[in-house]
Amino acid sequence: MSKTIAVFASARRNGNTGKFIDWISSELDIDVINLLDKDISPYDYDHKNIGDDFLSVMNKLLDYENIIFATPVYWYGPSAQMKIFIDRTSDFLDVDELKDIGRRLRNKTGFVVCTSISSDADSSFLNSFKDTFRYLGMGYGGYVHANCENGFNLQDYQADVDKFIQLIKGY
Repeated sequence: MSKTIAVFASARRNGNTGKFIDWISSELDIDVINLLDKDISPYDYDHKNIGDDFLSVMNKLLDYENIIFATPVYWYGPSAQMKIFIDRTSDFLDVDELKDIGRRLRNKTGFVVCTSISSDADSSFLNSFKDTFRYLGMGYGGYVHANCENGFNLQDYQADVDKFIQLIKGY
């Protein structure tokens, strides 16, 4: 079994980010969880959403050492679906029965796969992931970005993807 899994969140499954993570997941032979296929509600202080798909997705992720978060860059941040998913990790801090589950994120390594119409991923976007990983006790392994201003062309990113794949394999 692979020690890496990916979580994908975008408004379009077959858009640029979807193509990018599909290529990377094929090279690594890993599974990709599409958050659009899941019923994950926004964070709720009263935890009335505890029966949605968040815990089942998280329990699956916790079986892996490396977690790739794949999302386009929207207004200097992740997609709404990814932001909701990350916000829900607060359940592990608030609900006593879930605190032990949340602690299992410690020592996992998070990676980021992203696309935008810029030459590189914005530092505020990357820092939101780095800070989240640090807060959860996870390591930050790195990222790969595709500038899709002129469309998504595999050849344009071959060297970056090769380097990213070697980076992940090193963990």
